[in-house]
Amino acid sequence: MADANTILDSKLREIFGYTSFNPHQREIIKTIRSGRDCLAILPTGSGKSLCYQLPAILSDDKLAIVVSPLISLMKDQVLQLNQLGEYAVLLNSSLSREDYRENLSRIVEGQVRILYVAPETLMKPHILDLLEGVTVSFLTIDEAHCISEWGHDFRPEYRQLATLRERFPGLPVLALTATATKRVREDIVKNLHMKNPALYVASFDRPNLFLEVEEKNSPFRQLTAFLEKFPDQSGIVYCASRKETEQIVGKLTKQGVSALPYHAGMSAEKRNRNQEAFIRDDVSIIVATIAFGMGINKPDVRFVVHYDLPKNIESYYQQIGRAGRDGLPAHCLLLLGYGDISKIRYFINQKEDEKEKRIANNQLSVMLGFAEATCCRRIPLLHYFGENYQKENCGACDNCLDGGRGEARDLTVEAQKFMSCVWRTGQMFGMGYIINVLRGSTEKRVVQNGHDKLSTWGIGKGHSKQAWQQLGRQLIAHGLLSQDPAYGGLKLTAAAWPVLRSGKSFLGQMNEGKKPEEARLKKAAALNREDVLADPATRNLFEELRQKRKELADEMGMPPYVVFSDRTLIEMAKYRPSTLAEMMEIHGVGAVKLERYGSIFLPIISK
Repeated sequence: MADANTILDSKLREIFGYTSFNPHQREIIKTIRSGRDCLAILPTGSGKSLCYQLPAILSDDKLAIVVSPLISLMKDQVLQLNQLGEYAVLLNSSLSREDYRENLSRIVEGQVRILYVAPETLMKPHILDLLEGVTVSFLTIDEAHCISEWGHDFRPEYRQLATLRERFPGLPVLALTATATKRVREDIVKNLHMKNPALYVASFDRPNLFLEVEEKNSPFRQLTAFLEKFPDQSGIVYCASRKETEQIVGKLTKQGVSALPYHAGMSAEKRNRNQEAFIRDDVSIIVATIAFGMGINKPDVRFVVHYDLPKNIESYYQQIGRAGRDGLPAHCLLLLGYGDISKIRYFINQKEDEKEKRIANNQLSVMLGFAEATCCRRIPLLHYFGENYQKENCGACDNCLDGGRGEARDLTVEAQKFMSCVWRTGQMFGMGYIINVLRGSTEKRVVQNGHDKLSTWGIGKGHSKQAWQQLGRQLIAHGLLSQDPAYGGLKLTAAAWPVLRSGKSFLGQMNEGKKPEEARLKKAAALNREDVLADPATRNLFEELRQKRKELADEMGMPPYVVFSDRTLIEMAKYRPSTLAEMMEIHGVGAVKLERYGSIFLPIISK
């Protein structure tokens, strides 16, 4: 009899067309099949959905429930699963009454393996009553960070899900999220009443994403110069305001660039229409506020541009996570404008709740620490999620390719002054206060605390407040200082003492360095799929296959990537299978898709 691993490998190949599992997928699948609760923190694009789709398909005569707040994601996954076999239905407010009833009937009759449902729909009494009449294999909570008030997208309706443990005792739960700090993880386990869950935390690194920060000077000119590198390729441009979104689309359209807007000021119908146009490759670029992107599973987004500074690093990470989900290289550009910082601070100061204000200011400080970093950008980005990045050079960020934002210099003495002041004031004050002491402020609080009598009072007058802020953020980014997430107080870490006591050197910057223009020449190899399709014949074949894919998708009323992903078409163009058996070896070609599309694509390749 075949063992569990052999069965999983066989079904992965046969159904999904994949030859191997991504990190942690196999272990998560085996855990949930064993009946044990499981919490998995997996970055965007790492294959979270397979972790519940495969065990659900293998659970004969049982129904797996997948809870998601994202209607577009549900539709997308049901569409993709049903291209592999009739496996899934969804229940949410987007369905007509007839479709809703039809899906309920299919569930009762045991015709499907997976039910996608919004949390508020799942908790309706008639749905819970219906589910008690079927055998449920397990419950998946997607976007599980929504259950935590410390998560970046807290949703109160997620809290009600805990009552399912009482209604369905013994039902194993799989909680999945792409972004969760230690605090959020603990909150998820507590609020879902998880029992001794297995924990899987994958690296938050997305090595195929090229990370770049550019000082904002002429933003629209910078944007158009960037877009020239990606003709006819899909991308997202994020803006801070609805007005700016419309203005950028207007300018791009005048230049002949295929773009549409997306923001909360538009009608739901128009937003959905524009999103569909983007997903179906009828338009190349979406210019959007942060309202766009949740649940977008389009795998071939080749770039994400932040036209304005994001408010926090979790939002930034999640938004760049929409690029390169097919594993191919993608480019993430952030335009850093110091005017943007003032705008964000203004809106933070409008908050009435002091706790909210502190948290928002701390999040902005961490975001700036990333944006102003002179080291590899993956170091501060991954440090935020509790991960230490070990490589000295990632080869896929601007700092590693061109030596950072100007030359780093020895700032050991300044770092010692800053950290000494943190120590002498009792490791309980925020960055602004520490800088006031360093610069010799006589403000009421400094004098009342007696900190104008400290040896560190006034020793930093030689540098501006902005320069000290820049250094402080670098000390946090490098892990020499930690910052209380609620109150902003700074503390020395173990890594601080070799610099403070033993004189270990600290390299950084205390004034803005300009990016050398010649550095742009070094990026070409790191950016997109050009090297994969460098051969003209291969590129021409890829474009022919892409055109056929679009025709088929339009006929069936679905996104092109549901037929085949770019990665699959690239492999077809590169390896040129000549038989159905050879085509089955291509990534993403399973048994059902081979039967549906093999005879259509093979003649194009053989020609």
